[in-house]
Amino acid sequence: MAKCKTVYIIKLMKYLSLVVLAFTGFTACSNPSSPDGKIKKEDLALPLTDTGKIIIVDVRTVDEWNNDGHADCSVNFPLDELNASIEKLKAYEKVIVICRSGSRANAAKNMLEQSGLKAVENKGAWQNISCP
Repeated sequence: MAKCKTVYIIKLMKYLSLVVLAFTGFTACSNPSSPDGKIKKEDLALPLTDTGKIIIVDVRTVDEWNNDGHADCSVNFPLDELNASIEKLKAYEKVIVICRSGSRANAAKNMLEQSGLKAVENKGAWQNISCP
């Protein structure tokens, strides 16, 4: 019984950390185009609110996002639901896509580019994103 409570508490803590992230914004993440390899905090956008910024989109399933970990500076738009978010993503200067290995991120990159987004980058696995 104690194990069930521990699992429940861990899941609750993960959920609460996502809620806190939604209200506090993003922290800096890795970007090879900047001299020090970091995206500046001011260049990151809150999910779907700021324009002219960078957004990091994890295209794994919600279950993978919740249970397998994720980069704190990313948002979760599962690949099979990504079409519904394309217009929102057009508000950003750059969209970085990630997943478990890079395969779904590549499919997402192609989908976004075919929809008219020009600055889309596949960073591969979500673990490649460094959020201090």
